[in-house]
Amino acid sequence: MPRVEVELHIAAPPDRSWATVVDVESYPACMENVRSLTVVEQNGPRERTTAWSVHLKGSVLEWTEAERIDEEARRFDFHQVSGDLAHFVGHWAIHPADDGGSLVSLHVEFDIGIPLLSEMLNPVAATALRENAEQMLTALERRLTGSV
Repeated sequence: MPRVEVELHIAAPPDRSWATVVDVESYPACMENVRSLTVVEQNGPRERTTAWSVHLKGSVLEWTEAERIDEEARRFDFHQVSGDLAHFVGHWAIHPADDGGSLVSLHVEFDIGIPLLSEMLNPVAATALRENAEQMLTALERRLTGSV
């Protein structure tokens, strides 16, 4: 199954980076590729369900995911409960950097769900998802550091 892993050093303390990453409802305001993002259900401070709509290489990818938030580890795991892909799971994580900044990472594993075309389409989808993840991390960096 294809995987996409993207990491970016951000010159912001881990606690600030974590607060920004976990604030998914603010993503559409700072990320051009996120069309909409809504918290559909909040089950206490550690679990929620969100609905996403994202521009991806000229198309729109939509899904609903269940998220499990671990404040102490600064990580939240997600998995698609419904949507455009057959399989979509991953996690966001924040780790302290040696310079006081943060290493922000997004890891995704997916399957497009078309077995006969997967050999051809999975690499294209992986490239598109990687570019999307990089855009998201760069947008978070701009938001945290105030850079343009």
